[in-house]
Amino acid sequence: MGLFRRNASTKASEAATEATSPTPSSGGAPAQGGASDRAEQGPFDASQVETMGPRVDLGAIWLPVLPGLELRMEIDKKTQKVTGVSATLGGSGLQVQAFAAPKTAGIWDEVRAEIATSITSQGGTVDDVPGRFGRELIARIPATGPDGQSGIRPARFIGVDGPRWFVRGVLSGRAAVDAEAARPLESVFANVVVVRDNSPRPPRDLLTLAMPQKSRPAGAPAPGAEGADAPEGAAPQTPSFDPLTRGPEITEIR
Repeated sequence: MGLFRRNASTKASEAATEATSPTPSSGGAPAQGGASDRAEQGPFDASQVETMGPRVDLGAIWLPVLPGLELRMEIDKKTQKVTGVSATLGGSGLQVQAFAAPKTAGIWDEVRAEIATSITSQGGTVDDVPGRFGRELIARIPATGPDGQSGIRPARFIGVDGPRWFVRGVLSGRAAVDAEAARPLESVFANVVVVRDNSPRPPRDLLTLAMPQKSRPAGAPAPGAEGADAPEGAAPQTPSFDPLTRGPEITEIR
């Protein structure tokens, strides 16, 4: 929707439970306040965790894994840089992106208003409502179906301000309209860890994402999944699941 800039180089389960409180490492960042207490329920800053735990390392984002979760890395055709990650599970989707933000103030209120304006200008409708992570947008966006017929695509926009970063999630498919279907992906979002580098960045610069460190064929387990025990002392914990079961399948979208 043109609301964010790229950085200089790029210009599963219904058994998932609520995120548990983190065990902060020394020097943990303070809570940012607001309707939802980020320091307790996430997403988390890297300063709050001692180990990566059962998450996949995507650079600026450490994303939790769940059985049956499929990850798709969104890659800019021109620059070949990773611009976002989408997780799909049981007919529901979650897109996650992280951005630079000012030290002293969050940007979600401003961004939320801009998203709402953009959607309504396209003929869609938006409700600004309280949710698990604070204020969120329930949107109905005009779309054209595969048969060429006009229709409506539902979406939920969630966002959380952290220390010098902002992370946005977009829930689609069943998760946009069904609270039960949304729960596993909400838990994935809640247990995201944002790794903000120390480079000065203008607000809204897209934080650098990367393909997983070890190249694996589609269907291979992600770090912390099959064949590897979750590191001890990982905090905060990811949603309840067996870390020895098969992890996400990772593919690319260009």
